[in-house]
Amino acid sequence: MSLTDSEILELEQLLHEQKIDLLNEGLSSFGKMTNPNYKFIHDAITLQEYDRFNKLTKGYAGSILEGSSRSGKTWSGIDIIIWLCTVVETNCTINIYRETYNEFKTTLYDDFKRRLDDFGLPNKFHNAEDVKSFKIVDNKIFFLGCDKVGKAHGGGCDYAFFNEMMHIPREIFDQVEMRCRKFWWGDYNPSYTDHWVFNNVIPRKEIGFLRTTFLDNPFISIKEKNKILSYDPWLPGSYEVREDDVFYNDEPVTDKNQPPPHPTNIEQGTADIFMWKVYGLGLRGAMKGVIFNHLTWIEEFPDVAHTYANDFGFTADPNALVKYAEDEKNIWFELLSYEPIETDSELSEFFEAVGVEKDLPIICDSSDKYTGENKGTIEMVKGLKRRGWKAKKVSKTKSIMYWILSMKKKKIHCVKSSHWKHVKKERENYKFKEVSGILINQPIDKYNHCFDAVRYGHISHNTKTTISRTTKSVSQLGINY
Repeated sequence: MSLTDSEILELEQLLHEQKIDLLNEGLSSFGKMTNPNYKFIHDAITLQEYDRFNKLTKGYAGSILEGSSRSGKTWSGIDIIIWLCTVVETNCTINIYRETYNEFKTTLYDDFKRRLDDFGLPNKFHNAEDVKSFKIVDNKIFFLGCDKVGKAHGGGCDYAFFNEMMHIPREIFDQVEMRCRKFWWGDYNPSYTDHWVFNNVIPRKEIGFLRTTFLDNPFISIKEKNKILSYDPWLPGSYEVREDDVFYNDEPVTDKNQPPPHPTNIEQGTADIFMWKVYGLGLRGAMKGVIFNHLTWIEEFPDVAHTYANDFGFTADPNALVKYAEDEKNIWFELLSYEPIETDSELSEFFEAVGVEKDLPIICDSSDKYTGENKGTIEMVKGLKRRGWKAKKVSKTKSIMYWILSMKKKKIHCVKSSHWKHVKKERENYKFKEVSGILINQPIDKYNHCFDAVRYGHISHNTKTTISRTTKSVSQLGINY
C-alpha cells in the first residue's frame, strides 16, 4: 500500500525528529561514534571540583586539542557548545576566538549552519551575511577576532573557545583566561614546533591535553581516510610516533635509518613522507606552508669547495654562521653558530675558534649596524675586514621570494652537527604567510636566521661579487672576483 504525500511528509518529519533525539542523546551518552575530542572536553568540564577556597581539586581549568587534519577537533567544539547551551547552562556567555573575525566566515559559519540544522535549532546563518553573535536557547555566543587586542579586554565570559590557537597571540589568551569564569579550550593543527602554547600552557597541571589524528574521527569518509592512508611511505606497524617524530629501531627516521617501505603505496607512487607527517600523523611543524619541507640530513660536509655566510644576531636573535657550498643540483650547508654575538671582535674570535679560513669569503647580512650599550654604533662587516676577514655585505637586488624559489629548485642538504636541532626547528617553523586559510608567496619573518644565512650564500653563488680573488677552488663555486 502506497503512502499519500501527507503521510510521506509526516514520516520524514518523524525520522528527522528521531535523528535529533539521537543526536541530543549522544551529547551526554557516549558510544563508538563519539569523537574522543568531544568526550575529552565533556569530561574535563563535568569532572571539575573546587574546594571552599575556590581552588581546583579535580578536573581541568582548560584543555588543549592538538591533532591532524580531519580529526574532528573543531566539530567537537561546536557540539560542546550545543551541549552547554541545551543541557548544562542558562544565560551563559561563550566567546569564540580566531586570529581575525573574517576567518569565521570561511570556517565556523558553515560548520555552525550545518550543525544547528542537524539539531533542529534556530539558525540565523542561513540568511545573514554577517553574524557576530547569536543565541542557542537563552545563551549568547560571540565571534571575536584577535586582530585588535582591545576586543579581548572587555567583559568576561563563562566559556572560551580558541579556534586554531596557533595563530592567536599569547597576550590575547592571557587576557581572556583571566576573565573566563568556568572553562576554556583551544584546538589547532600543530603548525609549529616552538610555540607559547607548548611551553607555557600544556605543561601546567590544571590543563588537559589530547592529541588525535584522522583515525580517531568516526565520521571521516572512506574516501578521505583512504586518501590520507595512501601517503604512508612505511610498512604499518614497523615504526613508532613519539616525541613529535617518527622512530625506527628506537632512533629517529633518517635517510640511513628507514623503516621497511609500504608494499602498496610505494608501488603505486602515492607515498609521500611530508604529506603523511602532515595529514596522517599530525606531527608538530609538519603542516602546510613550510618553506623548505624537503631538506635532507647528511653526516658530514662533502669534499667540495666552500665559502661561508653569516646572518648577524644581537642580544636576543642568534648569529647564524654557515659553511656553504653549491653545484648545479645541490646546496650543502652546516650551521656553525646559533647564539647572539654583539661585537666584531667577539665574532672574529668565534670564526677563529671554529676554523673559518681567512682566505675564503664570508657573505654577511647587509643589515650589520648595531648600537651596543656603551659601545656606540658597531658596523660588523667593517670591523671584520679590519681584522683580516674577507667579509662582504650581500647584495639584495632581488626579492626574498626570488631567491627562496631559486633555492627550492635544488636539493638542500644539511650536516647533522651539534647545531642541527636549531636547523630542524627553523625548517619546521619557517613558513609562508596564510590569509583566510590561503597561503601567499610571502615568508613570515620568524625562524629564519639560519636559512637567511644559507640564502646569502646562494645569492653570492649566483651573482657577481667584488670580493678580491682568493683561491681557485672558491672561484669554481661560481663566484666571480
